Amino acid sequence: MANTYISRSISGSPTNPDKFTISMWVKRCGLGAEQSLMGQYASSNFRGKLSFLADDRIEYIQKNDGNTTANLITTRKFRDTNAWYHIVVQFDTSQGTDSNRIKIYINGTQETAFDTTSYPAQDLDMRLNQASGTLCIGQDGNGGNYCDLLLSHVHLVDGATEAPTVFGSQDATTGEWNIKTSPTISEYGDDGFFVLKDGNSVTDQSGKSNNFTVGGGTLTKTQDNPSNNFTNLNFLFEQGGTNSNFTHGNCTGQSRSAQGGAGTSTFGVSSGKFYAEFKQSAESAANEGSIAVVDSYFISNNQGLGGSSSPGYFEYSVGCFGLRNSTTPVTYYSSSGAKATSSNTHAGWSNGDIIMIALDMDNSRVYFGKNGQWNASNTWSSATPSQYITIDSTNFTGTMHFGVGDSSGGNHCTWQCNFGNGYFGTTAVATEGTNASNNGIFEYDVPTGYTALSTKGLNL
Repeated sequence: MANTYISRSISGSPTNPDKFTISMWVKRCGLGAEQSLMGQYASSNFRGKLSFLADDRIEYIQKNDGNTTANLITTRKFRDTNAWYHIVVQFDTSQGTDSNRIKIYINGTQETAFDTTSYPAQDLDMRLNQASGTLCIGQDGNGGNYCDLLLSHVHLVDGATEAPTVFGSQDATTGEWNIKTSPTISEYGDDGFFVLKDGNSVTDQSGKSNNFTVGGGTLTKTQDNPSNNFTNLNFLFEQGGTNSNFTHGNCTGQSRSAQGGAGTSTFGVSSGKFYAEFKQSAESAANEGSIAVVDSYFISNNQGLGGSSSPGYFEYSVGCFGLRNSTTPVTYYSSSGAKATSSNTHAGWSNGDIIMIALDMDNSRVYFGKNGQWNASNTWSSATPSQYITIDSTNFTGTMHFGVGDSSGGNHCTWQCNFGNGYFGTTAVATEGTNASNNGIFEYDVPTGYTALSTKGLNL
């Protein structure tokens, strides 16, 4: 939630101000503004922070007695909003070589190219909390540069430098950097801590009782985590040349009035069976909602969608298969590379209804339901998926994504998506349905053989 952060008061008496390690797992949700992952502010003369800059480089900066005593800014930019980053920062000012006093690692690899390099003097006290004040995670310590992201497994080890391999490891087959959910830390030190372990708890898990408190909003738990990356709405996909308005970990999307699409899922699939739920929470005019599965062709060619005069509207576009909630509700579907055609085959919905999608890529079918019942004979009346749209991948890529939006240029819709996180916006599901795959939390029963669209779901 916007401007939510966690904090704890600090005394300025670390175990060893020469040495410490920061480790955290981060999934970015928004770009284009500075976002501080960790910050301390005692005064304008004593402050420090670890941040994503507005241009998506990573910076560590610290000021002591009004002087900039350390400043590193990476050359690389980190713009992937679809994956988790593991960030480790090591400090050891006892080292004789400048570059050994601060090291930054991303996904186990040390950053060696920097646009700004200002290393601390040897044996200089370098703790973020060397002066009394407040240590914050999610803002800069002075009420600014709030984060728009997901955080997991945040460590500070006081008095020691721990290698990235303490917190993660590389898969020998895929090369992927994987989290170690129970890292071995011999001693966290007096001011060390471990928070946000496998959830939204700010109680210190290090044994040091250095607990945090939540400020600025509600800290919401998500099933999305470094071990099981869930799809969300794709921040990087500009429909009609603009982004949607995204919130709640990019699981809520509001289409812009001249755009049509509120978002498409980051993950696409060409095989398997996947389930998701969508609540239309608001619309600027009646009967505006549009919901679909869309081919990657739609995403890669969104400026010229089947001759439509309104790029982004699924029902006018190639590679789209779904429902429009017009006065006379219609389905739309594409065939052999043509833009979508329509027929009256569903019963419509209202704000607050939950639309279910069962995407069966093994049989090229997509099913739609509402509030626990599936479409059958053009009514929401079946306990199991029944009436379907056939997905014709001719002239398309054959890789499908979930998609939500609206259906006219002057209006917009807001959709809250539950891809398995168990929430619509900040509201948890009312009653958890059955899910044989044990992957994801949903309001209604997941159909037999289906699962959430996540890295675990892709490998079931």
